[in-house]
Amino acid sequence: MKREEARRRAEELVSQMTLEERAGQLRYDAPAIERLGIPAYNWWSESLHGVARAGIATVFPQAIGMAAAFDDELIEEIAGCISTEGRAKYNAYSAENDRDIYKGLTFWSPNVNIFRDPRWGRGHETYGEDPYLTSRLGVAYVKGLQGDGEVLKAAACAKHYAVHSGPEAVRHEFNATATAKDMEETYLPAFEALVKEAHVEAVMGAYNRTNGEPCCGSKTLMKDILRDRWKFEGHYVSDCWAILDFHEHHMVTSTPAESAAMALNAGCDLNCGVTYLHLLTAYEQGLVTEEAITEAAVRLYTTRYLLGLFDKTQYDSIPYEVVECEEHMALADKITKESIVMLKNDGILPLDVNKIKTIGVIGPNANSRRALMGNYHGTSSEYVTVSEGIQRYTAGKARVLYSEGCALFEDKTENLALQGDRLAEAKIVAKHSDVVILCLGLDETLEGEEGDTGNSYASGDKTDLLLPKCQRDLMEAVASVGKPVVCCMMTGSAIDLSYPSEHFNAVMQLWYPGARGGKGIADILFGEVSPSGKLPVTFYNGLEQLPDFTDYAMKGRTYRYMEDKAQYPFGFGLTYGQVEVKAAEVSGVSDEKDSFGLHDVKVKVTVVNNGAYDTDDVVEIYVKNTDSAHAVKNPALCAFKRIHVKAGQSMETELTVSGRAFTVVDDSGVRKADGSHYKLYAGTTQPDARSIELTGTKPVELDVCLA
Repeated sequence: MKREEARRRAEELVSQMTLEERAGQLRYDAPAIERLGIPAYNWWSESLHGVARAGIATVFPQAIGMAAAFDDELIEEIAGCISTEGRAKYNAYSAENDRDIYKGLTFWSPNVNIFRDPRWGRGHETYGEDPYLTSRLGVAYVKGLQGDGEVLKAAACAKHYAVHSGPEAVRHEFNATATAKDMEETYLPAFEALVKEAHVEAVMGAYNRTNGEPCCGSKTLMKDILRDRWKFEGHYVSDCWAILDFHEHHMVTSTPAESAAMALNAGCDLNCGVTYLHLLTAYEQGLVTEEAITEAAVRLYTTRYLLGLFDKTQYDSIPYEVVECEEHMALADKITKESIVMLKNDGILPLDVNKIKTIGVIGPNANSRRALMGNYHGTSSEYVTVSEGIQRYTAGKARVLYSEGCALFEDKTENLALQGDRLAEAKIVAKHSDVVILCLGLDETLEGEEGDTGNSYASGDKTDLLLPKCQRDLMEAVASVGKPVVCCMMTGSAIDLSYPSEHFNAVMQLWYPGARGGKGIADILFGEVSPSGKLPVTFYNGLEQLPDFTDYAMKGRTYRYMEDKAQYPFGFGLTYGQVEVKAAEVSGVSDEKDSFGLHDVKVKVTVVNNGAYDTDDVVEIYVKNTDSAHAVKNPALCAFKRIHVKAGQSMETELTVSGRAFTVVDDSGVRKADGSHYKLYAGTTQPDARSIELTGTKPVELDVCLA
């Protein structure tokens, strides 16, 4: 259905409503209008990494883990599976007349905020710190979720617009100050791509203010940029209870009616919260017009018609049996394996189960279901923890000994015990094992959204980059035994890995790997498949490398602007193979110029695997403008492609660098072409000194002139 037809039908239906009924439809929990045959509809549904909070669903790895796969094609396929399950559940629930929260087809995902600071608790909901990677994965997710049928398969939502990445504790009153250059260069590109390329149906405003304006009442963000500049045609939704913050925390209005009016007049169509209950009061006070209320209702009903909610559609016959079906489970397993990042390996991996008699599995996340999931998750019918995955793989071949080692963050596991009550057991297990798998990290109770974590002292954020002290003590206890150790870190953000990197034989970043993640992790550890994930965020040596958490200037942040060496760099990740880009050349230039007067450039690369294992890897291309004073400080990712290379073989592949990658942003926030000389770097990492130090290889460097 074309938007024009959907809007025409929406206008016709809304015209039959009273003003009170129209205003009532701007609530997230829109009531039924029985006289018009309109059922109730709850707009609030979640699908960050699987249909969430609505019962059984396939639970994929958390978003940051999926980002580590650097696989936009797989992300699109997974998003299609998520919307298939969403439709199946909607069909089944609607047949039971269950129209409760989380059971609709308007999914408030993806989160395309930039993970600019590792302290931010919600960073694991994002696709990392890079606007290009975030935009490519976000576009893929939206296209997969919304589909290409006669009607929208589901409606995606780009959130949280804009300039939003903590701190969680003050988000309801915080003013994020960003320069025009940082806005255009870092904070806005992913949202722009989702609007212009993927035609995302909804955009959600953030809690904070941006440059003084509340994001859910900002004329600059909502009208000037989103609708006028980018030509967004969908609907805008507030974050939940964000409009209440206008008068209670931001203090930019005095009453709920004034807040409702400010949001509506700026273009916020849908209120997640209760402040729009005051819209009629605002109307009576002359603060909003009937036309503004009507326009918001029309936009919302346009979306409902685009979803086919008042018609028979091609998706009505999707059966409930697709939920957690074999195909979807296989995709979850596939991306779990692609997401795992191997940061260190002295040769201990992969483990040979035929040469190991006893494996010690130790740590608070070794047998934790919660550490599999991340936040905004669905419910799985089965969970496979790391410990269970190892036990299943080694059944009948090796003995597995287990110790929790310590609690996740408390100093003991039993109330009446002394501190460190499981450390002795951990050492005993290590002493009786040939190799130790040490599973550490966090979970959603420590890093996540304000109000959703038990981490009340930081409201879901981290105060530093260290593991909880009890886990640091556990690392030292295990290391003291002297057995070979593989450290498996389960977090959604960068942690200081200096101790495990120095003392352990291998370090793996597992993220939150999904409900059955333990199966894929075991396959990686025992060499059924090679690890191939890449870091979508920088791992820093400590907070001294970072500006203040509340400082939204990008100077010194992320791989594009940092001045010091990273502990582990963005784009880094080892494999069991030895993949290297041996040659690269510009193989073509597009005939047409883009709006900046620039051509797309094709780059052909030759890749060789000199190792003994077949493996996936990711070809990464970075660009540096060598002419312009406005260029980003360091080379920036501009193309990537996941490949598979067999041991001892070489292959050729081609990547396209868009003309936009050659632009710069000046201090007034204008993106433009400036200069004609560029360097392109083609490799399996970024071209920084630390990546070269860790891999022993340099990317191939190309000089490109686009005169």
